Amino acid sequence: MQIERWTFFRAGGFDQVKLRSGADLMRLGELDQKLWVALACPTSGLELDPRTLALIDTDKDGRVRAPELIAAVKFAGRNLKNPDDLLKGAASLALDAINDADPEGKTLLSAARQILLNIGKADGTTIGLDDVVDPTRIFATSAFNGDGVITELSTTDEETRAVMTEVVTCEGGDPDRSGKTGVTLERIDAFFADAEAFSAWHAQGEADAANVFPLGVDATIAAVAAVTAIRAKVNDYFTRCRLVAFDPRAGEVLNRKEEEYLAVAAQDLSMTADEVAGFPLAQVAAERPLSLTASINPAHAAAVATLRTAAIAPLLGPRAQLTEADWTALLAKLAPHEAWKAGEAGARVEGLGLPRVRAILASGARAALTALVAQDKALEAEAASIENVERLVRYHRDLALLCTNFVNFQDFYGGGEPAVFQAGTLYLDQRSCTLCLKVADAGKHAAMAGLAGCYLAYCECTRKGSDQKMTIVAAFTAGDSDNLMVGRNGIFYDRNGADWDATIIKIVENPISIRQAFWSPYKKFVRLLEEQVAKRAAASDAASNDVLSSTATQTAHVGAAKPPEVKKIDVGTVAALGVAVGAIGTFVTTLIGYATGLFRFGPLAILGAFIGIMLLISLPSVVLAILKLRKRNLGPILDGNGWAVNAKAKINIPFGATLTGVAHLPPGARRDLHDPYAEKGFPWKTALAFALLLFVAYRWYEGTFDRVLPKAVKSTTVFGDWAPTHDGAAPAATPK
Repeated sequence: MQIERWTFFRAGGFDQVKLRSGADLMRLGELDQKLWVALACPTSGLELDPRTLALIDTDKDGRVRAPELIAAVKFAGRNLKNPDDLLKGAASLALDAINDADPEGKTLLSAARQILLNIGKADGTTIGLDDVVDPTRIFATSAFNGDGVITELSTTDEETRAVMTEVVTCEGGDPDRSGKTGVTLERIDAFFADAEAFSAWHAQGEADAANVFPLGVDATIAAVAAVTAIRAKVNDYFTRCRLVAFDPRAGEVLNRKEEEYLAVAAQDLSMTADEVAGFPLAQVAAERPLSLTASINPAHAAAVATLRTAAIAPLLGPRAQLTEADWTALLAKLAPHEAWKAGEAGARVEGLGLPRVRAILASGARAALTALVAQDKALEAEAASIENVERLVRYHRDLALLCTNFVNFQDFYGGGEPAVFQAGTLYLDQRSCTLCLKVADAGKHAAMAGLAGCYLAYCECTRKGSDQKMTIVAAFTAGDSDNLMVGRNGIFYDRNGADWDATIIKIVENPISIRQAFWSPYKKFVRLLEEQVAKRAAASDAASNDVLSSTATQTAHVGAAKPPEVKKIDVGTVAALGVAVGAIGTFVTTLIGYATGLFRFGPLAILGAFIGIMLLISLPSVVLAILKLRKRNLGPILDGNGWAVNAKAKINIPFGATLTGVAHLPPGARRDLHDPYAEKGFPWKTALAFALLLFVAYRWYEGTFDRVLPKAVKSTTVFGDWAPTHDGAAPAATPK
């Protein structure tokens, strides 16, 4: 048996597995995870369909992990006849590519055909993302969709539809996969349980109809309703009357005082004015019956009239007054009904009425609805496979792409298509940065990403005319940082080509290039020199202003004050000036001495000395930059976004140069170097010519050219005894 061998490629300073076939993908579970580039990635912020990542993320924790990716690959591979199809990344899936030899694949194929049938593509041979992304469209005309919810489309029987509607009215409804409201078996069972309880409860009352329904069902219910509406006010009236009988002095208080009526009289009143609803039902007095025809609180007059006609007259006989004894007798006659009412069951179906409830129970509606639910549930496996069809179509398109940005970083190091974590390209400071990532929190991300050793610029991106915003981090891996600072603006192009205004809001500084490191000491020196000159100039300007102000003040008050004393020369100042002049003279003398010594060894020695001095100054900075640039690592940048990078993915100097493009003129471009507004620079040509002339004159003075010059212009002829010796030193003068 031949053993399948893995193949690796070297990039980023480490070995990465090659995924060359569907078989390689199917064997990912066998590959030691220590050799994976990443072990987890977020489901958002990547240039890969978030829905695909959400389907892979089976535990819904917002991250795709290695076991979940392995499970996704196995699902896709076993349901395709040829797992190599995964490497194509096609957005549509041919039906004949689905592995119907496997039971799961057979179900998927059936579900795919059902989807095409439902959306009007019964003759289709391929299924794409547009066909599976909208469940409402898929099930819009489907009578049964396997979710256990039946709708009016599930039956053509009008009586069954009517009962279904009544179930929704009484018990509530549930949306099915198409978005239509229907009922489940649980709703149906609850409805019929309530109907049976309601009917049984009514049967108890009917068994004792003489007491429970003394006026018949409807009339008794109306009488009880009339009593209930006014019971509290009638009880209040008779209680007040008993209090007045106990103590006549309470009558004035219990009938409300005059000032209370004055407060009410100042308002616009109606027959049902709430302002007087709290007043007594009628004027109280000891043992006074309640008049049913006159002197009733207008807020309750209608309720008293209903009480008289619906309850008092049928149960006690016609009368114009109601005594407390009559009221007690009336309540006693209705007490059995109220006791029965207190035990009511199945109240949710009460609105249908007892006749309708018993008609539904007597029909075969329950059996019909239950059968429809069972018919719908029979399609559960096939309907559930519709989501798996979407899963398979998405994996067919996206799974290989994810693997080449997860198991290895082939896309990132391959120089072809950008990696899924690269959000676009930032153009700023005559550079284009392709290593740009979306970040949620710049501060939190920088705490981790700063360990990457890269120069990072965090930018806030906005689109004009919209409220869209996002934050990105861009890695600058070529050029220098002289003009990179918080507040600088650029343009960011996302992967869809949309342009965003980008503004730097945070910078993590690290070396960018060796060239920058070489010139860094000199730039720092120039900046320091400029700062010192600016400080001295500012101090001198302030001193000059003080002197001018003092002089103007003294001039304005000339004669008014005594003449200023002549300022004496400060001996210390003179001494300090002498020391300074002496130091400058010593420096110049030493410099001339060194230059004279170098001139003896020729131009190569001078050039070598100059280069040596530059290296002495720049070498420490360059060495330090090389050490840091060699350690640049992509891992912390991704880890700050929720990745679990499993390798030290280096961004060395040559590779870094490919991630940041520096502005160059296009091939064959012509340059017009004439700039009418250019500042006049230092006259280098004149200075070099003058230096060359001095050099030639000095060598002539030394006698270097005497062997080729006429005697009249030889240095020994011109200077005589003062001509230099062969070692360049002038002879001592002959004393007179």
